[in-house]
Amino acid sequence: MTFASRMTRSPIPYDLERSKDALACVPQLAPELADLVAGAGGCSPYLLHLMTREGDWLAEALAGTPEDALAKVFAEVRATAPDQLGVALRVAKRRVALLAGLADLAGVWQLEDVTGALTDLADLAVDRAIKAEVTREAKRGKLPGYARDTEEATGGLVALAMGKMGAGELNYSSDIDLICLFDESQYDPDLYFDARTSLIRATKRMSALLNDNTAEGYVFRTDLRLRPDPSSTPVCMAMDPAERYYESLGRTWERAAHIKARAAAGDIEAGEAYLKRLSPFVWRKHLDFAAIQDAHDIRLKIRAHNGFTGEISLPEHNMKLGRGGIREIEFFTQTRQLIAGGRDKSLRVRGTVDGLAALAEKGWVEPETAEVLTDHYKAHREVEHRLQMIADAQTHCLPKSEEDFERLANFMGEGDVTKLKADIKARLEEVHHLTEGFFAPGLSVPEPELPEETRKIVEGWYAYPALRSARANEIFKRLKPDLMARIQKSARADEALRQFDGFLKGLPAGVQLFSLFEANPQLIDLILDIVGTSSDLASYLSRNSSVFDAVIGGSFFSDWPGKEALTKALTAQLAPLADYESRLDETRRWAKEWHFRIGVHHLRGLIDADQAGAQYADLADAVLAALWPVVCENFAEKHGPLPGRGAIVLGMGSLGAERLHFRSDLDLIVIYDADGTEESAGRRPLMARAYYARLTQAFVTALTVPMAEGRLYEVDMRLRPSGKAGPVATSWAAYQSYQETEAWVWEYLALTRARPVAGSAELAADFDAFRKRVLVEKGDKARVIKETGEMRARIKAAKPANSPYEAKLGQGRLQDVELTAQAIALMAGFDGRGVNAQIASGDLRASETEALVNSGDLMWRLQAASRLLMEQPVGADEIEQGGREFLLRETGCSSVADMEETVAKVADQARVVIDRLFPVPEQD
Repeated sequence: MTFASRMTRSPIPYDLERSKDALACVPQLAPELADLVAGAGGCSPYLLHLMTREGDWLAEALAGTPEDALAKVFAEVRATAPDQLGVALRVAKRRVALLAGLADLAGVWQLEDVTGALTDLADLAVDRAIKAEVTREAKRGKLPGYARDTEEATGGLVALAMGKMGAGELNYSSDIDLICLFDESQYDPDLYFDARTSLIRATKRMSALLNDNTAEGYVFRTDLRLRPDPSSTPVCMAMDPAERYYESLGRTWERAAHIKARAAAGDIEAGEAYLKRLSPFVWRKHLDFAAIQDAHDIRLKIRAHNGFTGEISLPEHNMKLGRGGIREIEFFTQTRQLIAGGRDKSLRVRGTVDGLAALAEKGWVEPETAEVLTDHYKAHREVEHRLQMIADAQTHCLPKSEEDFERLANFMGEGDVTKLKADIKARLEEVHHLTEGFFAPGLSVPEPELPEETRKIVEGWYAYPALRSARANEIFKRLKPDLMARIQKSARADEALRQFDGFLKGLPAGVQLFSLFEANPQLIDLILDIVGTSSDLASYLSRNSSVFDAVIGGSFFSDWPGKEALTKALTAQLAPLADYESRLDETRRWAKEWHFRIGVHHLRGLIDADQAGAQYADLADAVLAALWPVVCENFAEKHGPLPGRGAIVLGMGSLGAERLHFRSDLDLIVIYDADGTEESAGRRPLMARAYYARLTQAFVTALTVPMAEGRLYEVDMRLRPSGKAGPVATSWAAYQSYQETEAWVWEYLALTRARPVAGSAELAADFDAFRKRVLVEKGDKARVIKETGEMRARIKAAKPANSPYEAKLGQGRLQDVELTAQAIALMAGFDGRGVNAQIASGDLRASETEALVNSGDLMWRLQAASRLLMEQPVGADEIEQGGREFLLRETGCSSVADMEETVAKVADQARVVIDRLFPVPEQD
């Protein structure tokens, strides 16, 4: 479609004489195009000036499509010889400015088309200028490593587009903000300073080529001051010192600026690699709510510096920096991106409109808010463009006089000045209202009057590590009224205060967490709920407060995703990380958040003990399945790929039965099949047996070693053949032989719950088939009954129940019931792994089955709940009231006394059944 056929609007001439002059520059136009040219020239002296210089070109451009006209301009620039570039770029700037201005005024192009065209011109201009000046240095013999006959060179120099250019959002009369860097690794160290000097010289000339105002005009005003420490660094610096600066001294505003950073010209590949390396500086791995205060402080400084501290008044109001202006929307968007972009890469977009859309999609901004701010942002930018088109001035201020307001109204095709003013003011006020509430929320409640004892406790908080910094104090001062009001509203306010005091005392730092609470007050209720239920869990949270990130990440209260989805998610999370330790630490962070989620869901009654047990097992499975190949890959770098058919990791015990609790360790066995391969094929080869033994040790270390994000699991490998005396990894042939000829009954009982959880799918299938056969062949009833009874006797002597809250130890309790279930399954040749399914596989009376199942279920509920609350069973008086209520809810009992009585009664009923099935031999 032609330019004219796409027109939807036209400006109204303000100066009729200038309208006639404009028409004289481009005669014989179609009526609608003539109205456009007359209106543009009659409102904008700058556009009229461009028409007088480019009238012939404009007539041809308006006859076709603006896209074709733009492409021809760019093609001419690309074909221009370096020594003619200065003039060619200035002609191109005139033509693109004229084309974009008219396409904007006519509604032919939307905002993103206009800003995109201006940005594309800037990219092309900077790229041509860099290559021309660097090549000039090479031809003069000043650039080490480049021959004098070099046709085109970048010298490792890249221009990072920042701000609106980086986001593809250049405004009509915008400066371009660039950071110029060079890749020092492309030069020998001895030649570094010569290269640096040459590239600094090229950068200065590039800037002058674009910036200088000649008889042909200028291309772009170029600003190089966004580089690190601009007062003491050259206009072009090496990448390594720039990276070190940001890692050690980088500030929040520099992080925000780099959201839009883009390798725009020169050595794009080197620039993109640099930005990838800088990603951890910009995008923090934890939710960064402290960035809100940083951004707010910057906003206040901008207002104070420019005098924008009063109410919104339209004359001379700054549409960019003033209240409710463009910068407010940009800060709102970028700060939200900084908060969550480290965890969610989909939020790492450069454009403001794209950023708002991504934030709304992921629930970080209400969709209605994003829609309103997007609409106002586009409207603000349109006003900004009209202001700048009038005289090609880098201005953002609304007119001072009524006459100039009338010009602006005509330029925007709105003849009613009053209506235009009302519309602009309404938009500014709504933006201010929406953004100010985010950056500077008012106190939601007055601080309540505190009893003397409470006040003394609260005053003591300021001596805790979490409140030792001035910034933490400032945030906490705003947070405290709401916090204290929520504590006072608690059913047991004194206990809630005491438990929160313990949590706060153990917190090593407070800025991030207090910022998190301030931005998400509902988390205060969650922490009060947790600390009021379990001081042990509260202590865990003090050491691992980053897990709160997961609560507001968008899916904390969604349905459980399942084992397969978890494994895929963790695998994808680890894939981009380059080094081994980063992958181990990221696994810990990821697992810790999911582990916390299960505990919170269980604590709050969103899931029951059985669901929690299955979810903990799913999580462990996902960690093992995703981490095993990572460990194998790292090990293979030194010692070569896994010899033969590889290995499998078996989950034993509770993991094998897919029922874990909050504090479960993992019972694992590793089986390998070298399949006749004697030695690995790496640069440091190992014999197959040594290879798999060391690989197993590496895997166990990956799971258990404490790192910055803690440890994953404790691991127990005593269920392997021959226990502690056996090798840590067992060959497939030796495992089969051992199970068929040497294994004890207790090892066959353990086999009833064995399950492959990671490693070779082929070997896992072989194991499953072998396991089924062994369970059928080795279930001699007399032997199983005799040895199971003997095992019960040893357990009874070694591990008696020592608390009425003890769910696991003691006859008729969980361990006894699970042992019985395994023995029943072995005698029946049953290959199912669940406790109740194993019990049902036996030939028992209905009442006996019911007694065993009742005890197993009750003891599991008590075990899962108590291990969420405490390390070891304790007396009722040592558990918080909330914890006691949680135990009662989980066990279905009405009181502590009722629970103790019920546990004892159910255990005794199960003991009677088990004694009949597997009697404990009498002691001599």
